[in-house]
Amino acid sequence: MRSPWRIATAVRHPDGSILVKAFPFISLSKRHRWIALPVVRGVVGLYEALRIGIQSLNWSAEIASEAEEIKPATGWGRLVNVLIMLVAFAMGIGLFMAVPYALAGVPSFSTNQVYFHLLAGCIRILLLIGYMGAISLLPEINQVFRYHGSEHKSIFAFEKKLQLTIENALSQSRFHPRCGTSFLLLAAILTMLGFMLIDSFLVHLLGSYKGVIHRILIHLPLLPLVAGVSYEALRLIERHSDKPAWHPLVLPGFLLQRITTREPSGEQLEVALAALQESLIKEEQSYLGSPRSLPEESYLDSIRKVG
Repeated sequence: MRSPWRIATAVRHPDGSILVKAFPFISLSKRHRWIALPVVRGVVGLYEALRIGIQSLNWSAEIASEAEEIKPATGWGRLVNVLIMLVAFAMGIGLFMAVPYALAGVPSFSTNQVYFHLLAGCIRILLLIGYMGAISLLPEINQVFRYHGSEHKSIFAFEKKLQLTIENALSQSRFHPRCGTSFLLLAAILTMLGFMLIDSFLVHLLGSYKGVIHRILIHLPLLPLVAGVSYEALRLIERHSDKPAWHPLVLPGFLLQRITTREPSGEQLEVALAALQESLIKEEQSYLGSPRSLPEESYLDSIRKVG
């Protein structure tokens, strides 16, 4: 869980207790004005979310293995993590870019960039839905999706100014308009529309692409722009999500969240609430003074048992 001033991760220890790790955190977009610019803040925010998420998952894996001591990753451990990320990135590019482009590259579609990207975009969205549906069948991922649901329910309880109890959180919806799943769907749609326009211009100016690899190499540097625009679109939709006229834009993300969230148990909500409550604590060093003068989070992180 992340508040404007603090990040907290809660993990259920094999002995039944809950461990919470927390540290002060100020986003880069609040430290530097130029990073707070629209689109740029989305790219940086995505990087921060990925970094924090990977660190949290690695820590939870250490706890699950019943490690008696929490040790920082060694140099080799960091290298392995980087290699895993690179392999995962390459597989993602292969599945969600190369496959749609290859399947859409039939002769009748390849010369018309509008038709090409409509077909490739639909294939990409179907692959995204199919991938999420397939991994949801794995017991471990199903547990992750239940924790995802507990996160949404806990945040709804907080946003409605309810007391942060399991009972109050249980009654909340597991579908949230400000969800990463909705972001992925928006990114897939905007990738289709954005590259449709870009490729129509480039093909008219420079001629046809020489193949799938050529197209991917041109598109890869533009992915941060797509991510930034998707972030701004999600913010706009979330801001107006309670208005009926905006419901058609909210609904696709909610439908996809039916796959990526599950109804959590009381024990899972207890973990989510522990992280949320910890993230809301204001320590003196986390909110006094200029954000630029804050110490690095690594000097302030702490682990404690809360249950």
